[in-house]
Amino acid sequence: MRTAIARFLQFLRVERNASDLTVKSYREDLTMLVEYLTESRDGVCPKPGDVAVLDLRGYVASLHEAGYAKSTIARRLASLRSFFRFGQREGWAKNNPAKPLRNPRKGRSLPHFLSAEDLGRLFAAPPADEPLGLRDRAILETMYSAGLRVSELMGLSDGDLDFQAGVVRVRGKGRRERLAPIGSYATRALRSWLKSRRVDPAEPDGPATPVFVNKFGRRLSTRSVGRMLEKYLKLAGLDGRTTPHSLRHSFATHLLDQGADIRSVQELLGHKSLVTTQIYTHVSTAALRAVYEKAHPRAK
Repeated sequence: MRTAIARFLQFLRVERNASDLTVKSYREDLTMLVEYLTESRDGVCPKPGDVAVLDLRGYVASLHEAGYAKSTIARRLASLRSFFRFGQREGWAKNNPAKPLRNPRKGRSLPHFLSAEDLGRLFAAPPADEPLGLRDRAILETMYSAGLRVSELMGLSDGDLDFQAGVVRVRGKGRRERLAPIGSYATRALRSWLKSRRVDPAEPDGPATPVFVNKFGRRLSTRSVGRMLEKYLKLAGLDGRTTPHSLRHSFATHLLDQGADIRSVQELLGHKSLVTTQIYTHVSTAALRAVYEKAHPRAK
């Protein structure tokens, strides 16, 4: 089983060009399956071609009993389907035992987002008279301005910035590239930060220089961004549920609230499917009411 998993992960890296984070997620999902199968079969893990639908049903049941979220279980099922589909291609699996398993039904909750007023308070929280404050303001402004995932933001290098055109080159999920526009506020914040940035000599230079670095001059991690945001949320007295991804939610929600076309928002977010973008079609009651009163002939 472990040999088959190693070959599958190699396939993801080489043929699918999957990101390190994607490969890590698949590895963790499949390792959990191995641990379950080994425990359920008295310490002996079966060969991958011998895994049956009943084995996987028991595995899914154990995830439910352990209290895993429905979204997590659905993701792990997707990993299993991909793994055994690869096995069919390689010839060590006659069928895909994960295919008959249904994803758990899950209600889709509305994404948490901040109002324009709250964002203004958040962006004003980092101190403008010290380098790290300038960096943090540039991070917040750029994430919201371009609707970036935090991993996309942390992956930016100097060669990805085009201030003249007002865009940044982004590598999204599946390493798909897109050009994301940035506004004047983010551009000014980035320019101010880059003037005060100090990069470790060990980091790549030229176009490969990381845009955002920590106090030691090395590329900043996604986890550091989460901690930084928590600090400024407290300073600004804002909702503690807010995460770095909430800025992306805010970006999409505000665009749609102001009448942007959903397919344009899909392109800006880098979503492969329009279904993913449709969660942002919720708008405020006030905005809906305004549209209704303007459009309906007997609204007033």
